Amino acid sequence: MHGQASQKMLPDSRFESSDELRYYEALLQLADLMVHHQDLGELFCSLAERLRCITSFDLLSLALHDPAKNVMRIQPLNGQGPIAVPNELPVEDAPAGWVWREQQPLVVPDVQAETRFPKVMPVARHRGIRSSCFVPLTTAQRRLGGMEFGSLRPNAYSERDVLVLQRVAALSALAVENAITRTALRKEQERVQMLLEVNAALVSNRDVKQLFPALSGFIRNVVKQEFASIRLYDEGTQSLRLHVQDFPATNRCPADDSASPLRGTAAGVSFLEREARVFSREQLAEFHHPCSDLLLQQGVKSGCCLPLITAKGPLGVLELSSREADAFLPQDVSLLKQVAAQLAVAIENAQAYREIAQLKDRLTEEKRYLQGEIRTALNFEEIIGDSDALRRVLKNVKTVAGSDATVLLLGETGTGKELVARAIHRMSSRSEASFIKLNCAAIPTGLLESELFGHEKGAFTGAISQKVGRMELADKGTLFLDEVGDIPLELQPKLLRVLQDQEFERLGSTRTIHVDVRLVTATNLDLEASVARHEFRDDLYYRLKVFPIRMPALRERREDIPLLVRYFVQKFAQQMNRQIDSIPSETIHALENWHWPGNVRELENFIERSVILSEGGVLRVPLAELSGQSSSYAQGTLLGVEREHIIRALRESDGVIAGEQGAAARLGMKRTTLQSMMKRMNITRGEYEK
Repeated sequence: MHGQASQKMLPDSRFESSDELRYYEALLQLADLMVHHQDLGELFCSLAERLRCITSFDLLSLALHDPAKNVMRIQPLNGQGPIAVPNELPVEDAPAGWVWREQQPLVVPDVQAETRFPKVMPVARHRGIRSSCFVPLTTAQRRLGGMEFGSLRPNAYSERDVLVLQRVAALSALAVENAITRTALRKEQERVQMLLEVNAALVSNRDVKQLFPALSGFIRNVVKQEFASIRLYDEGTQSLRLHVQDFPATNRCPADDSASPLRGTAAGVSFLEREARVFSREQLAEFHHPCSDLLLQQGVKSGCCLPLITAKGPLGVLELSSREADAFLPQDVSLLKQVAAQLAVAIENAQAYREIAQLKDRLTEEKRYLQGEIRTALNFEEIIGDSDALRRVLKNVKTVAGSDATVLLLGETGTGKELVARAIHRMSSRSEASFIKLNCAAIPTGLLESELFGHEKGAFTGAISQKVGRMELADKGTLFLDEVGDIPLELQPKLLRVLQDQEFERLGSTRTIHVDVRLVTATNLDLEASVARHEFRDDLYYRLKVFPIRMPALRERREDIPLLVRYFVQKFAQQMNRQIDSIPSETIHALENWHWPGNVRELENFIERSVILSEGGVLRVPLAELSGQSSSYAQGTLLGVEREHIIRALRESDGVIAGEQGAAARLGMKRTTLQSMMKRMNITRGEYEK
C-alpha cells in the first residue's frame, strides 16, 4: 500500500459505479462490526481489514482515552507495533489526545516540519511517515479517543479526504463503543455469576477450609490473583492465625500455624482499621514480615486485604495477592467486599454450629446442607425444594436443556418461571453466551416491536438513533420472553418468522438480520383459551409449546415451604446484617398452612418483612398482615401460634418478663411491647406459671 495513500476516498464523478458500490459496501461492512464483534481485540483486527476497502494508509492506529488515568492508550491496527513510544501517553502528549479534547480533526501535512508532540512525531519520521490525519473517535453518548491515518507522501490529506475519514471514524466509533459496552456487560455478568457461585457454595457447605480452593478459583475468574488466604483473629495470642490458603502457583507456602501480628503487617492494618486496603509492592516491602517477604519472593506486585466483619465484630482478614501491578481496581475491591461479607457470615456460622451441636434443629440443618449439595451438583443452585412436584420440573429441565427446543413455562405468577428459564440456559451449550430477558407485559404495546427487534434512526417519531433489539442481543444465546401471552396479534407473525427462519428486520429497515437464538417463553395465561378467542395465533402457540413445562403452585408443594423459609431468612439476614438464630416450629407450621396466592414471590416478600421486624435472634412474622387477608381458619392458626410462642417463652423464663433472661429478651422485643401483647391476647399467669 506504500505510495497509494488517499487514493480510495469519497466517490465522485470520476469514479465508476462499481467503485462507488464497493465503497458503500465497505461502509456497510464497517457498520456491521457493531453487531458481530464481542471484544476489542477481535474488533481491532477486523477494523483494519474493513478500512483498507475504504481508504489507503501506510500507518493506522487507534487511541482510546482511559478516564481512570487520563491517558491515551495507543493500539496499532495494521500489524505495526510502536517503536520507542509507550502504548500509554498523557493526553497533552498525544495528537489523538488533542483531537479527543478539541473534537476536531488534526492534519499534519509534513511530519518532518512538525514540532509538536515530541514523543510521537520522531517515531512517525523513523517509519518514513510524511503526513498524518487524526480524527476524533466519538459517538452521540461519549468521546472515546482518536484515529490516526499515516501516509508515506507529504500533503496526502485534502479537505475532502478529512471528511471521508471523519465519516469512517464515526462508524468505527460506534463499533468500538458497542464492543466496550458488550465487554462491560460481559464482565458484569461474570461478577454477578461469581457472587452467585460463592453464595451457592457457602450455602451448600459450611466447611470454609474445604471450599476455599474452589472459592479462590471463582474469584480468580474475575480478579487476577494468584495467592489467597484467610487469617482469623486469635484472641489468646492477639494475632491473625492462618486458617486456610490457596497458592496454586507455588509449593512454598507459610506454615499452617503461622501467625501475623496486628502491628506491622498488611493483614493487621486492614483488621485494625476495619477497611479494605490495597498495597503496592513497595508498600508490602515496608512491612518486613516473613509472610510478605515470601510473597515478594514469588513476584507479587500488588495485594488486597479485606476484613471479615459480622454484627459481632471483625473475625479475620481475606488476603489476595497478584503478580500484576495495580491488579485490584476500585470496582474489584467493591466486588471483593461482598465476597468477604459472605465469607464472614459463613465462618461465623461455622463457628456457631460447632458451639451449638446439641440444638434441636441440628438434623434439619444437616438435611438442608445435603439437599444443597444435590442442588449444586444438578446446577439448580437458586431453585429451593425437594418435593415430588418440583423434582418433576427439574427432571424436565435436565431433559430439555441440552437441546435447542423452544420451551413454554406455564404456571401462576410467582412460581419461579424465570429461575427455571435461567437454569435451562445455564445447563445448555449456550451458557457462555447472553441470557436476555424481556417482559412482554411491562412494555407498552407501541414500543414492544422496537424493544424486541430494534429500530433504525427515524423509524418513528422519537427514534433519534439506531437501537439494537433484544433479539439481536440474544444472538448465540437464549431469549426469555416472560408473559408471552401479552404479545399483540399484529406482532405475532414477526415472532413466528424468527422461530421458523431465525431472521427478521429492524423497525424502519429492509435489511434482513440472521440470528441464532434459543427461545424460552413463559405465561400465566391459558393460551389455549386465547387461541379459541382468536387473541393468540394458533400456529405461534404450537411453535411455542414444543416442550411445555408446568410450574406447580406453592400450595402444591407445601413440603418445600420450610426449606424456602430458611433460605430466605438466611438471605435477608445476611443482606441486613441481622442475626436470626431460630425459627419457631409453630411459625413454620402456620406458614405451611397458608394458601400463598402469590406463591414463592409472596413468601419471599413476607419473609423479608419478617426479618426486618425481628429485633432479636428469633424470627417474628407479621401475623396480622396474613390474618388480614386469610380465612378464619388461617387467622386462628396464626394468632394461636404467636400466643403459644409467648407462653412458652414465659414458662422458660419462670414468668420473668424483664431483664437479660426475661421473656421479652428471649422474644427479641421490649418489655412494654410484650406486656401489651399479653393483655391483648388475654394471657393469664396461670397459663405459664409452673
